[in-house]
Amino acid sequence: MADPAPPSGHVRQINRKPERPAERGLPKEPVAEARLTERGVEGDFNRYRHEERRDDPGMALLIVPIETIRSFQHDGWPVRPGDLGENITSEGIPYDAFVPGRRFRLGGARIEISKACTPCDVLYSLPYVGRERGPEFVRTATGRRGWYARVLTPGPVRPGDAIEAEPSDAR
Repeated sequence: MADPAPPSGHVRQINRKPERPAERGLPKEPVAEARLTERGVEGDFNRYRHEERRDDPGMALLIVPIETIRSFQHDGWPVRPGDLGENITSEGIPYDAFVPGRRFRLGGARIEISKACTPCDVLYSLPYVGRERGPEFVRTATGRRGWYARVLTPGPVRPGDAIEAEPSDAR
């Protein structure tokens, strides 16, 4: 039997937040287009990745499917694209199709999923979470916070661009 077709979808939204003194990167703001580089979305600053992880290239990009955001909404949390700090809000690819080592073409770039993002107390800064509901939200986000990826080939990306998994033998 032939392998099933690799998953595909599209870019729903691109999000970034420039460096602002003493601010964390939540929520990120939508942009009409961006360039992906080995450091991530050009013009985006992630304080945790920069200060704690020394610009780890495996954490250059954070991807969250819109379907996952909708599951938060279904659970009563008013999460919007960009709220979880994701750079790319995808659509059409199931959360569990993003697995470490899988490579995708994303607009004019190529990326490789490196690891799942672990929820942390920075999520408390979202206006609908706060310190009181923070632990509950972190528990809710466990296992669906998003996926980190490294950028293998820089390139432009826009909402509507295809996201296509490369066949597993294309490495």
